[in-house]
Amino acid sequence: MQIGVIGLGRMGGNISRRLVKNSHEVVVYDHDEKAVAALRRDGAKGAGGLDTLVAQLRPPRAVWVMLPAGKITEDAIGELAKLLAAGDVVLDGGNTFWRDDIRRAKMLRERNIHHVDVGTSGGVWGLDRGYCMMIGGDKDVVDRLDPIFSALAPGLGNAPRTPQRDGRDPRAERGYIHAGPNGAGHFVKMVHNGIEYGLMQAYAEGFDILKNANNKTLPEDGRFDLDLADIAEVWRRGSVISSWLLDLTASALAADDKLESFEGVVEDSGEGRWTIMAAIEEAVPADVLSAALYTRFRSRQNHTFAEKILSAMRKGFGDHVEPKAKRP
Repeated sequence: MQIGVIGLGRMGGNISRRLVKNSHEVVVYDHDEKAVAALRRDGAKGAGGLDTLVAQLRPPRAVWVMLPAGKITEDAIGELAKLLAAGDVVLDGGNTFWRDDIRRAKMLRERNIHHVDVGTSGGVWGLDRGYCMMIGGDKDVVDRLDPIFSALAPGLGNAPRTPQRDGRDPRAERGYIHAGPNGAGHFVKMVHNGIEYGLMQAYAEGFDILKNANNKTLPEDGRFDLDLADIAEVWRRGSVISSWLLDLTASALAADDKLESFEGVVEDSGEGRWTIMAAIEEAVPADVLSAALYTRFRSRQNHTFAEKILSAMRKGFGDHVEPKAKRP
């Protein structure tokens, strides 16, 4: 299947490569000409702009936008609306606010262009591991694009089959779902990232408690000098709290058990805030997710070893680099 990809950053580039590896014809564009050249070497076709990308695609066209949420995505989709034709599809795979999906879908529908929102999880590891996708849009359009989603998804892998799933959508087991109409995909991904904040915070606080078990303010016979790297490693083996986030933590601690390369300044990319907004609108208590978000705010003023653990996990799954702390 043929598809255009706009945005060749940490995820867009590897999404393109995974599609090429699975024998899809991929036309790519990025403002960075070196990124386009690198994808050409990997088998994609390059474009010098949105107009030349669209010109290389056969109707009905499909264009995957993989850009940061906000104005840059807004501008790209607005420009595509002028270039595409009836029956074409714009896929937004970034971390867009779900209400923006609904608004943009209405705008594109006036031109008989389809919009599909694809909440995409997998970070910098997706090329090899595949991407978990939560998709919103019209059923017939999503079904037409299934070869793309199937190629990007991780597949059954080594995860054990869940009992009593007979008769349910088999795509979920392969790592992607059609969550619902426009906006539903990014809504589910938003809550996914809110949960991620809470899980990461739980690990971070736990390792901070372990690190401070040797605090001199404690009674001498109640102090423990613990090896955090070994604890993280043993928890990976048969423990009920094992996870990929713990795998990343264990790797970071094995390389540097004091995490001295991290300052502990933790950014948030928007989805945590939007999750709390949704919880407020729905009157759903979200104590853990709220506290995890507020901890990230505090980390930009004062930070502990817990925030270094958070930074290490973010570096591990998404190659996120800490910003410099902004002191008041």
